[in-house]
Amino acid sequence: MQIRLVCVGNLKEKFWQSAIEEYKKRLQKFCNLQIIELDEQNKYQDVNKILSEEGKSIIANLGGYNILLDIEGKLCSSEELANKIKQTLLTSSTITFIIGGSYGVSDEVKKSVQERISFGKITMPHNLARVVALEQIYRAFMINSGAKYHK
Repeated sequence: MQIRLVCVGNLKEKFWQSAIEEYKKRLQKFCNLQIIELDEQNKYQDVNKILSEEGKSIIANLGGYNILLDIEGKLCSSEELANKIKQTLLTSSTITFIIGGSYGVSDEVKKSVQERISFGKITMPHNLARVVALEQIYRAFMINSGAKYHK
């Protein structure tokens, strides 16, 4: 089974990279994790142009069952995410999670995914969102395996 994380932007600070590496290591026993970093289109002044160009890159990297992490998506608890992953992997060998850039994602991206979920109504930088997403994916696998990580 493969978990893919498609992200706009890259991790510049070492502490974000360290956190990501830790969750990549932990997830190795559960899945093949692929992180795809897409360039931010900050060379454009127009937000709609940025969203359009980033959206094209995101859509080109979709695959399997696609879940957009979106503040406007359906609120999702850790247990619900665990169940979603378990059920989805019965019919698809790949789940792709998408994290947009600082302006979010285009309507085309929203229309191209099977599901939009939210971990809460707060806004967070996409670097932090990436760490939170990987932690929650790891927690979901731990829940599904019956391990004691989840409290």
